[in-house]
Formats: sequence, structure tokens, C-alpha cells
Amino acid sequence: MKITVKGTVYEYPDGTSLQEMAKDLQHMYAHDIVLAKVNGRLRELPVACDRDCTVEFVTTGELIGHQTYCRSALFLMLKAAYGVAGRENIDRLCVHFSLQQGLFCTLEGKQQADQAFLDRVAERMCRLRDEAVPIKKKSVPTDEAIASFKRYGMFDKEALFKYRRTSEVNMYSIGGFENYFYGYMVPDTGYIKSFALYPYGDGFVLQLPTQEQPDVVPPFAPCKKLFDVEWESTRWGEKLDVDTVSDLNRRLSDGKFTELVLIQEALMEKRIGDIAQTICDQGRRIVLIAGPSSSGKTTFSHRLSIQLKTLGLNPHPIAVDNYFLNREDTPKDADGNYNFECLEALDVKQFNEDLGALLKGEEVRLPTFNFKVGKREYHGGPFRIHKDDVLVIEGIHCLNDKLTADIARKDKFKIYISALTTLNLDEHNRISTTDGRLIRRMVRDARTRNLTASQTIAMWPSVRRGEEENIFPFQEEADVMFNSALIYELAVMKPYAEQLLFGIDKQAPEYLEAKRLLKFLSYFLTAPGESVPQNSLLREFLGGGCFGL
Repeated sequence: MKITVKGTVYEYPDGTSLQEMAKDLQHMYAHDIVLAKVNGRLRELPVACDRDCTVEFVTTGELIGHQTYCRSALFLMLKAAYGVAGRENIDRLCVHFSLQQGLFCTLEGKQQADQAFLDRVAERMCRLRDEAVPIKKKSVPTDEAIASFKRYGMFDKEALFKYRRTSEVNMYSIGGFENYFYGYMVPDTGYIKSFALYPYGDGFVLQLPTQEQPDVVPPFAPCKKLFDVEWESTRWGEKLDVDTVSDLNRRLSDGKFTELVLIQEALMEKRIGDIAQTICDQGRRIVLIAGPSSSGKTTFSHRLSIQLKTLGLNPHPIAVDNYFLNREDTPKDADGNYNFECLEALDVKQFNEDLGALLKGEEVRLPTFNFKVGKREYHGGPFRIHKDDVLVIEGIHCLNDKLTADIARKDKFKIYISALTTLNLDEHNRISTTDGRLIRRMVRDARTRNLTASQTIAMWPSVRRGEEENIFPFQEEADVMFNSALIYELAVMKPYAEQLLFGIDKQAPEYLEAKRLLKFLSYFLTAPGESVPQNSLLREFLGGGCFGL
């Protein structure tokens, strides 16, 4: 058969596996090959080819390859942990959320996740890596898989598949240790070369390489504030008895979904009220809000302003975007395009002068940026703030002190907001916060910008790069972090997102991502959109909210 790779045709005997081809052609790639696309369809490397085709190999330096590596490393860690401790000593080993470049996990049962245990697990992982144990895959009837999960004490998985309509489940195994994972695996444990384990908080972290440097495990430097807010949200989910998708599905099927919505919304309102009280108590005059795309910053700003008003303060929004440099003065990126994401695209000097004058009680004429002509304009009259007035400013650079360098720290209150999903598919398959935000953005883009799901998915990597450069490095500078994720939201967003994803053509470059997201959403039962209150942060994406967004 003839196999075309990067425009060159290679001949192989019928039945040759993609793994064998990858070994022959690995020298053409900077990073390890872990998957392949055969005529555009994603395949694991043990798959054999029996006809002429075009093959694109996927490495750990690409997003889907990096995700496959991390998933496989997690499976290896679970195999080693259960092997070291013994199943009888582990009641539940749970993977909760990402923490910088690692995964935060907890261990329940007789075995403690102390340094000595983690050292033994890491040693076992290294031994299995050196043995290059095959990671085998088989499809079994769903009822058989459910029985296996119950036998293994993996009760979250047992509950998850009670709500699945599929007749079969793909099970993976390493040396007889079976598990289910949402996504593909590497062929054997020899591919999992780099990892580290560290005790942290009430659990431990499996530290893994980055996509940018897939052969190096970065130093363990967790963001404490981010961890604290994610862990708090996780504990709240457990208190509500909703920490997995099966728990959420059960609430829907038992008719208790509305109560869950009301509790979640009340909890969010209380947190916003607490933030407003802190701002009031500390006498801060400028509130700076930043967060990644689709975090719900605009609705949060409205709800925070309402809470500030209940405390006798007068909030005034100021849009950082109105301080863009005139178009001809805007810096350009490496491709020669205007770079509106960088701090240098803003007139930081004028912004600081205006804020400083306002804090002194002086009158200021605030600009409005005309995006059609690319220039700042002045239409309104002079503006002045008084003793009980608070400036509420939202923008991607708001946590970067360079934006407000001339303003005293005592006058600033910084808020980092992000949709930090803590709901997981099951104890070993977490839900990426990025997936939650992408689904939010997809639904909003279709409603407010007339963009297709393909267009949103295509621009998402660029959006993520901007976040990595301009938002995430400054998140620990925040005075407070706010988690805007709602534990029930994916059940509500499901029908809105599905109809958009089904519209992506199979030949489109974004089809593989659409297919992955559709499979992900299939784990959820559908919840009625009318159950979402008008002031909910989720209305920023669904529409129909009281803030007119």
C-alpha cells in the first residue's frame, strides 16, 4: 500500500501499523509522535492500515497530542498508585482539576498520600515506563463495563454509564489494570517519559510537561490563590452532592434540578456581595476586573455594581478600550497585523493621568474610541467623582500593574474572574475549564456576532495565546478571585452548543474538535434553559438576561 506523509509517498505491506510507520519517520519530527490522522480521521498508533491513504502524524508538541500524553501519564500514575497501595487500601483516588502544569489529586482510604508513598509511586511509574508495557484497548458491552467498574470500586464510572445510550464502552488496560478514559492513549508506557509527583494541600500533584516543551517537566510553582478558589468550589460541589456529571444527571432525573440552580445562584450572589463589602470596608476607589475569554466579566461587573449600590456607593464603569491608541499608532505583530491585545496598544499615560485627576476630585473629559475610523473622540462633558463614587474598570490588562502604574496600590482593588469548572465526568476524567469557556463563547458568538462554531473554534488558539501572555501571568496579583462557573451550566448549554457543532462539515479543519465536544456533551442530560434566572451570569451567553447582553 502507498502511504503519503508530508507530500512524500512511502510503500508498506498491507496491515502495517501506524506505530511501525511512526518509528520509521520519527526523525522528521521535533517531538514524539503519539497519534495519527488517517485521511483526516484521528487514530491511535496501534491501528493497522490496509489501503492507500494520507497520514498526518500528531506529536506531543500539538494540543491533541499533549492531551493524549497527559491522559496516558495519568493512567500510568493510577496503575502505579493502586499497585503500590493495594486496592483494598484505596477507597477513592480522585483527579480534581489542573494546577498550573499539573493535576491535583486526592486519596481517600487507609493509604496516605505522603512523600514516602509518592516516591514509591514515582519509582513504580519509572519501572513501568522502562518496561514499555502495552496500553491495550478493547470494546465491551456497556452492562459488562458497569459491572467491572462496580467490582473495581469505581462507583463514579458505574453511575456515569447508567445515563449513556451507547451499547459498548472502550476500556484501556496496563498489565491487567483496567479503566475508562475519555480520549485516546499512547501505545505503551514507554512513551510516558517525563513526570513528577509532589504532595500539596490535602492531596498531591502529578506534574507534567507543557505543550511548548513536551520533553521537560517544569518546576512545581503552584498559584496558591487559584488553588484555594478551585478547592473551595470543589468542596462546595461535594457538599451539594454534585461533583460528577452522574450526580448532575441524577438531579435532573429526580426532578431536583431547579433547587440546585437556586442554591448555586444564591451562593454566587453571596460571594459577589462579600466582595462588594470588602471593597467598601477597605475604602478602595478603583476596582479592576480581568479574566480570560467567556468568564462572564460583563455580567459580573453589573452584579457587583448593584451590590456596591446596596452599600451606599456609586459605581461608574470605565472602558479601557476607549484608551486605544489611534489606529496608525497601534503596534503590529510578527505577521504585520495590528496587535490590539498587547498593553502597548493602549495610551497608558493618558489613562493614568485621567484616573489620577479623578481621584483628586478634578474634572476629566473621558474619551470614546471610534472603532470604525480607528480614533479616540471626545463627545461627552466633564466628569468628576465624589467621596462615595467607585470606578469599575474591566479589561484584559487590569491585573497588570503597568496599566495603572501611577495609581497608589491602596486605591486599587483587583479581581480575577474565571470559569473554573470543578465538575468532573468521573473520579479520573476531569472537565477542562477551557472546554467550558469554549462552549460558552461558541454559543454567545453565534447569538451576538453571527459567527459559526467553526469560526469560533478556529480563532480559539489565538484567544488562548493572548490569555497566556496578558492575563494568566498576573492572576496571583488579584486581591480576590471569583469562580464564575456554575455547576449546572453544561446541562443547560448542551442543546445550544450541539446544534452549532452538528453544523460543522466533516471536511472542515475544525471537525475533529467538534466531534470531541459532541462526545463530551453526550454525557449530560439536557436541562431546560428557562430554569436559568434572568440575572444569572449564564444569561450573558444564552441571552434573555435582565442586563441586555
